[in-house]
Amino acid sequence: MKLNLPSLALCSLLLLWNAVDAFAQSNNTYSTKGWFGPPPPPFSPVVAPDRHITFRLKAPQASSVQLVFGEWDLRPQAMQRDTAGTWQLTIDPVAPGIYAYNFLVNGVQMPDMNNPETKSGTQLYASIVQVPGNRPRFDERQQVPHGILQTLHYQSTALQRLRGLRVYLPPGYFEQPARRYPVLYLRHGGGDDENSWTQPAGSADVILENLIASNKAVPMIIVMTNGLIDGTWAGGSSPEGVKALQQELLTDVIPLVEKTYHTLPGRDNRAIAGLSMGGGQSMLIGLRNLDRFAWIGEFSSGLLSDKDFKIDEAWPGIVNSSLNEKLHLLWIGCGTKDPRIPGHQDLVHALSQRGVRYEYVTVTGGHEWYVWRVELKGLLEKLFKTPVVYDQAVQLRDEQ
Repeated sequence: MKLNLPSLALCSLLLLWNAVDAFAQSNNTYSTKGWFGPPPPPFSPVVAPDRHITFRLKAPQASSVQLVFGEWDLRPQAMQRDTAGTWQLTIDPVAPGIYAYNFLVNGVQMPDMNNPETKSGTQLYASIVQVPGNRPRFDERQQVPHGILQTLHYQSTALQRLRGLRVYLPPGYFEQPARRYPVLYLRHGGGDDENSWTQPAGSADVILENLIASNKAVPMIIVMTNGLIDGTWAGGSSPEGVKALQQELLTDVIPLVEKTYHTLPGRDNRAIAGLSMGGGQSMLIGLRNLDRFAWIGEFSSGLLSDKDFKIDEAWPGIVNSSLNEKLHLLWIGCGTKDPRIPGHQDLVHALSQRGVRYEYVTVTGGHEWYVWRVELKGLLEKLFKTPVVYDQAVQLRDEQ
């Protein structure tokens, strides 16, 4: 078949013309008008200058909504519904701080879906609201030099699987490559994970950099590992679990950290501490490895508070006055309203009977993050400073 080139060209031109005409006749209603106005006011939570807090939830189908505010001594408070189906409650002024809260909607707990700041670990626990004061809080991010958070992954020899850890590097780390730093291995509690200490509820990185800026703490690296072996606090507290976590820390984590970062060598430059489940792990692992750690701390450990806990079974032949020559600091802390406080009192009494030097610290509160933030601040102020000034019984409080 013979192609007629002029006819082919004419057909192509007609097709192109029809396409252009089709675009010219499109009915485009898309508009960006109205995008660039001022942002709407916050919906929930709203912190007033006098530190009243207003909480709101849109739930037109709900028959009842309550606010559960705080972490300890929880008392649900009824919220009121308006004609549009929005529930609201304004609570009395609170002290400056970091607070957790949830809603109970028809008896079912849920976070505040209008608030992206949350407390999470093995599950999503609560929403978080921060209340400022007349001056910056010790656990509030301030206009100071900031550090860097990094994530590392490694193969756990003991658990035979890939695991993650978080590392906090202090301000100026990369600007001073010749400088080396001591390391705090900081452990979380049951139900949390390696990220929990650097979430708003923990704020370990924020607390440290504020202390460094005010010359109250030594610049240090903080390493936060996962203290769960099977997703439960019981697994992380069992003898088998602690043994596996000890092997993981000594065999995998410490070598990885010291290979990757500018660390100071030796036990004098390593500390281990933790809260609740992690507090028990820290004490057990630390005192069993005094060739690795010269600074040990625990906050609110349930394992050490148990009425059947036996020092000589946990640390055979270790806990006696000879510890005073090996440890720069043994820190023991608990909230005054925590049911673990009697066990802590028994523990420090037993240490005194054995001639062991320690720092016993209490904070007004229960088994909650407020207590642990205050405890951490006090511990950080003493770590890697020698000689350590001991106060064998002291109560700490939020400076606000």
